[in-house]
Amino acid sequence: MSARYRVLHATHYRYDSPVSLAQQLVHLWPRPCAWQVCERKVMEVDPAPTRRRDETDVFGNPLTRLALERQHEALRVSTQVEVEVLARPQPDLAGSLAWEQARAMLAYSGQPMAAELLEACRYRFESPYVRLKQRLELFAAPCFPAGQPLLLGVQALMEKIFREFTFDAGATQVATPLLEVLERRRGVCQDFAHLMLACLRSRGLAARYVSGYLLTRPPPGQARLIGADASHAWVSVFCPGQGWVDFDPTNNLRPALEHITLAWGRDFSDVSPLRGVILGGGSHDPEVQVTVLPLDAEEG
Repeated sequence: MSARYRVLHATHYRYDSPVSLAQQLVHLWPRPCAWQVCERKVMEVDPAPTRRRDETDVFGNPLTRLALERQHEALRVSTQVEVEVLARPQPDLAGSLAWEQARAMLAYSGQPMAAELLEACRYRFESPYVRLKQRLELFAAPCFPAGQPLLLGVQALMEKIFREFTFDAGATQVATPLLEVLERRRGVCQDFAHLMLACLRSRGLAARYVSGYLLTRPPPGQARLIGADASHAWVSVFCPGQGWVDFDPTNNLRPALEHITLAWGRDFSDVSPLRGVILGGGSHDPEVQVTVLPLDAEEG
């Protein structure tokens, strides 16, 4: 079982005043991993960068660094990738160890820690957009009774967020505090991922933010609109003995063939598709267009 996609992603900045210098970090290449293979990738930058370097960031994600050292009044970064997504093994939710045991294994004990546990620990703590608050721990408490298998608890938390929150693209911004999201019960996929991360980390568990794309289907009889899709975000939880397991609280499902993984980190700030610093420019908001096209359907 697999699915192949072509993903078009275009980010266009129009500045109020000329920019004389810009440094940009770009996370737009699908991450190589066991469940997906990037078959083709092309990036176009206008104006052409003075320097470009492709590398890997501290979380193992593909990263492109762009330097623009000539004056410009606009910037457009466009990528086109083709990726094959493979079926993932189904985790044994009920057979996962109790959540308290997982928490204990991730806690500092003064003893040497296995490499996979040590790696998971970097996703246990606060990060710029994931502040740990008692109210968030209490919100998640009904999902984690004593002895609850870890992955069943995480699934219950995913269902709770999906059931109690409303998707509203105009309700929040990237820096909206999580306690405000919790109070208003509205937000977008980024908010729901951050909220779920905070609930899990508040209980001493390891969870990371995953950015990517999700195939969206047009209404019956209507063509897919170019540029109508958007970036997506979900959560991956570390379960000792089973590894990392993904959960999508926005859609109340475990990611499979319709989720394309770009990058993962502590939160959005680690894996923003395009971010950097500029000299000049004034106020500016990017125009972003994303299209996910199923290749098999297109070729058929």
